[in-house]
Order: sequence, then C-alpha cells, then structure tokens
Amino acid sequence: MTQQNAEDRPGIAAAIVVHEGRVLMVRRRVSEGQLSWQFPAGEVELGEAREDAAVRETQEETGLDVVALKLLGERVHPKTGRLMSYTACEVVGGTAHVADTEELDELAWVAHGGIPRYVPYGLFEPVQEYLDGALNS
Repeated sequence: MTQQNAEDRPGIAAAIVVHEGRVLMVRRRVSEGQLSWQFPAGEVELGEAREDAAVRETQEETGLDVVALKLLGERVHPKTGRLMSYTACEVVGGTAHVADTEELDELAWVAHGGIPRYVPYGLFEPVQEYLDGALNS
C-alpha cells in the first residue's frame, strides 16, 4: 500500500498504556496479517485528535480510563500500510478487561522482557525507546 492509500483511510491511534511496570497489550479476534497482539488502537474519527482517539479506544476496548501523556510519534505501519500514531497513556481508573468482545480475544500486561514474545518483529523505535525508559525505571 502506498503513502497515498494510507492517507485515504482514517489514521489509527494506538495507546501505549504503562501501569505498575508493565505495558498493556491486546489480542484481536481477527489478526491483521502477522499482527495478533498489539496495543489498544482504533480509527481516528473525523475531527478527533489522535491522542483523544487513543484514550477513547482504550476505554472502549479494555474498560480502562486513561489520560494521554504525550504523542510518541507516527508512521505508515510497515505491515498494514495504515497511518499510525502512538500516544503514551497513564491509567486513572478502571480495571483492564476485554470490554469489546467482538474485537478482542484477550489482553495481557507485559513486562519489558516479554515484549518480543508478543511482538517478535520489533516495535516502532520511538515506542521502544519510551518503553525502555518507562518499564526499566
């Protein structure tokens, strides 16, 4: 998929939710190519800020209330061709569970050393750098 095609479709906002030394990962019921485990994410709605979309999708998918801390970066995803934004988020309430049973199969809180088992092809560099600091402090 080309950059032009990525721009024709809504962008995807992903939430990088770190809590108690672990990062939240979700497993989709239907994989997107090689993607099975990923961060809570979904399409940015018309007029919605990327950070707000990440917060909304986390709540809809996992029941967690989070606040956006900062935008970590964006790219055209090498596996899906979709424009992706990644936002660091902090938990402010709720308990993580599979709230969207149509979309998600399960979720996991993953320690730093476990990330490669969930995402064997590696993370977007700004996300990896953020997690290196947030999960090792």
